[in-house]
Amino acid sequence: MKESIRIAIFFSIILCSVPVSGQSLKEYREQSIQRMGLYREYSQTRIQAYKARKNAELESYIRQAWEKLPGHKPIPRQDLNEPDVPPVLIPDDESVPEPEDNPIVFEGVYDVPQEHPEPPRPIFLWEERPDPEARTVSFSSYGTRCTVRFDKTHIPKMPNSGEDAVGNMWAVLCSGQHDNLFYDCLSIKQERNLCDWAYVKMVEALSKEIYGPDYSWESIVLQACILLQSGFKLTLGRDGDDDLHLLLASDCDMLNRSYWEIGNTHYFLLDNSQEQTLCLMAQLPGDFRPMNLSILSENNFAQKSSPVRRLQSQQFPDVTVEVTANRNLIDFYNEYPETFINHDTKTRWRFYAQAQLSGVAQNSLYPAFKEFIAGKSELEAANIILNFVQTAFVYEYDDVVWGRDRAFFADETLYYPYCDCEDRAILLSRMIRDLLGLDVVLLYYPGHLASAVHFNGDVKGDYLMFKGRKYVVCDPTYIPAPVGMTMPNMDNGTAVIIPL
Repeated sequence: MKESIRIAIFFSIILCSVPVSGQSLKEYREQSIQRMGLYREYSQTRIQAYKARKNAELESYIRQAWEKLPGHKPIPRQDLNEPDVPPVLIPDDESVPEPEDNPIVFEGVYDVPQEHPEPPRPIFLWEERPDPEARTVSFSSYGTRCTVRFDKTHIPKMPNSGEDAVGNMWAVLCSGQHDNLFYDCLSIKQERNLCDWAYVKMVEALSKEIYGPDYSWESIVLQACILLQSGFKLTLGRDGDDDLHLLLASDCDMLNRSYWEIGNTHYFLLDNSQEQTLCLMAQLPGDFRPMNLSILSENNFAQKSSPVRRLQSQQFPDVTVEVTANRNLIDFYNEYPETFINHDTKTRWRFYAQAQLSGVAQNSLYPAFKEFIAGKSELEAANIILNFVQTAFVYEYDDVVWGRDRAFFADETLYYPYCDCEDRAILLSRMIRDLLGLDVVLLYYPGHLASAVHFNGDVKGDYLMFKGRKYVVCDPTYIPAPVGMTMPNMDNGTAVIIPL
């Protein structure tokens, strides 16, 4: 077998796994090497030669003439014109009837894939290169201080934004002298457990620290180089003013960003320039992967505690908690792109509901709740949690507070002073799953979002059957209705189930 083929097979086998959460890049590399006993057949010199050849191949594609292509306008939200359904309050002097079994039929299901696509992975197994006198660059991303090895006194510059200028800068960055930069970036991603979007924003912050906060060609190319070396599928574009733009492939669609469709993949503009026509770099070869926009675990940003907020349930006044949030995480969520799948913007709520509640929020909220629901049945515990979400928060319309529709992650609902139906449904679904271990689906009505819970025991009330299981309606905006009651005037024939 030829050496080049053997090395290619070696790297393809090693890269078929991805570092697990909490595992450093060095540990991941060492474990991969141990799994591949053939590694000792190849000297470090040969591996460096292999990386040099692959980067030279990428450089040749960068230098090819870029093709002028029209893009697509930003994707609009389909439900923008739906009027918000106001909350319904049951008067204090009106008795609440006991829920009775009432099957309801939902016509639609957004049966989105439950498995998550494999995230980007480095195109090379980067290793730390000894350099005791290396200069470093420190920067901040969402309040989190990071340091990488890079010499700012010898940063590459570009005379223009043409193909050869981009190729020349790529050649300098990938000459081997900046391997520790790529290693350090990937190590921060792993050690801080950064999701793909957090990593993209970290790379952006690093590039601005090196080249300054103002726009520059070099900053865009540096971002593209680091992300490509990290395994992200992307392309570069040049507009009519010779400005460069970074376009990143995504496993989902994003609202309010222009995009280009290349080979059944959508590449989204990372800036807000709203460009419609660009000269795009040739599509690069290799095992690059689109950015994964799901947040499957907590990003480990530095802690910046918000003021303590006191929240109390009206029906169960003993259910009083004091919560705090990580302001750095809130800032991150505030910039997170609205994401959807299956060509339907209504699926975006699934991404908010799937995100875990942060550790600081769980530590301030869950210990008290576990005491409140100890010894209670599933139904009793669910009603305690439901009433808390119904009554501990102040309802307000998004257009009044934000001037637009704005869904919250669960941490945001605990932080901001106002919330609406979708925010409450997302928080309720998170608390029910975490505290009771029960499955939840979201119920979308035009202008309204509720939820339904699958109980292990027989719980009466309005219910729907989904995949052979009974889910009982829980509406955190029908106040203070118990489990099993649908808010008045909801048309189930127009409602849709969003699985979580």
